[in-house]
Amino acid sequence: MAIKAEYIWIDGTEPTARLRSKTKVVADPPEEWPIWGFDGSSTNQAPGDQSDCVLKPVRVVPDPIRGGDDVLVLCEVLLIDMTPHPTNTRAALRDVAERYADQEPLFGIEQEYTFFSDGHPLGFPKGGFPAPQGFYYCGVGADEVYGRDIVEAHLDACLEAGLTISGINAEVMPGQWEFQVGPVSPLDVSDEMWLARWLLYRIAEEFDVAATLDPKPVKGDWNGAGAHTNFSTKAMREGYDPIIAACESLGAPGKVEEHVKGYGADIEHRLTGLHETAPWDEFTYGVSNRGASIRIPWQVAQDKKGYIEDRRPNANMDPYVVTRLITSTVCSAAL
Repeated sequence: MAIKAEYIWIDGTEPTARLRSKTKVVADPPEEWPIWGFDGSSTNQAPGDQSDCVLKPVRVVPDPIRGGDDVLVLCEVLLIDMTPHPTNTRAALRDVAERYADQEPLFGIEQEYTFFSDGHPLGFPKGGFPAPQGFYYCGVGADEVYGRDIVEAHLDACLEAGLTISGINAEVMPGQWEFQVGPVSPLDVSDEMWLARWLLYRIAEEFDVAATLDPKPVKGDWNGAGAHTNFSTKAMREGYDPIIAACESLGAPGKVEEHVKGYGADIEHRLTGLHETAPWDEFTYGVSNRGASIRIPWQVAQDKKGYIEDRRPNANMDPYVVTRLITSTVCSAAL
């Protein structure tokens, strides 16, 4: 029986890359999934007179939508000389992850997103606003929660695909939700986040709803959408001094600007110092402080070991970039 393989890749759209995919039909499952190609001039990755780009499979999981033996094939984008394309941020992370593998970095990422229907957030009345935020977070009931059927379908799909999805919850604005992936290695969490995003968009299609990672989907007194990134090394999981050292390394001269630049477009719209954020141009860390750049969970402070939460990354961040920056900064300082 023919097998349908959905080849998935990240394009070159700026300032925020988008997911693309297309289907390859094969007669039998190959021992190794073949490279493929696409028109890079249609994905902001090549000029029209040199348009060929290469898809190199890096992660294959069961396709929970088509079922059977069908698969999702996550790919890196290469140039025709088989070197990484300039938009291939996974290649740079791979080098960093290998360099610091002995420190055993782990990540858990909390992906917030917002459903839109007919041009407004799901649950917003047309031409107006719902009741102020307050009851929607982890809410229950038709007057507080919108889109749960999509969210449950997405959770089931991620589990069927074998992704390390660890939870879901409704967020502070109607139509806004979150799922969590990890804790796993830098490459694994990033690969799985991109696959989980693709599944989110694809499943929302079935409900005629769009999912957006806009970091400030509604202006005004509404929380933005982030991708809080939890991080630890083996040393941090065994002692408290390395946790403080990690926080200090992230606030070192030049590092704040470097990280914020790589944490997602329009970050200044979300990191305002309001709505449980720190200002984008200031760096702070503290125990149980959701208004700090880096939060040390209270249980970590009590146990004197564990992890930290970088609250700055936007919902629209590239996980390959964010995990590379955090791994490189913290692990290099620990040498």
